[in-house]
Amino acid sequence: MCMSDPLADMCTRIRNGVTARHESVRVPASKVKQAIADVLQSEGFIAGYEEEEEGSHHYLRLSLNYLSDRQAAIGGIRRVSRPGLRVYVNKREIPRVYGGLGVAIMSTSQGVMTGQEAWRQNVGGEVLCYVW
Repeated sequence: MCMSDPLADMCTRIRNGVTARHESVRVPASKVKQAIADVLQSEGFIAGYEEEEEGSHHYLRLSLNYLSDRQAAIGGIRRVSRPGLRVYVNKREIPRVYGGLGVAIMSTSQGVMTGQEAWRQNVGGEVLCYVW
């Protein structure tokens, strides 16, 4: 299966899994997706992830995080930069998501990190997605 935007596919799988109240979702693995999963785990949006291998294919199984009343920790996830329109920002233009309640996940020269971490490290980069 040929995908033009694998990160949008990852966001959609997470969004659909949260909507259907699944315990986990499985996405095809890559280094960028694993870095995004690290950020999601450190921010408390997912409980964790593990790598799976099925033949020659590698997958990430993301364990979704739910609160005590079975409400998902992820209220929404949206892809910002896409192959047809890349979105780059410098340090002064890093967006705040829902007034600081959400996070902007960015790809910088220092690696994949949240917008707040990028601001602290005084770097800009590509805004990959918003999570709230």
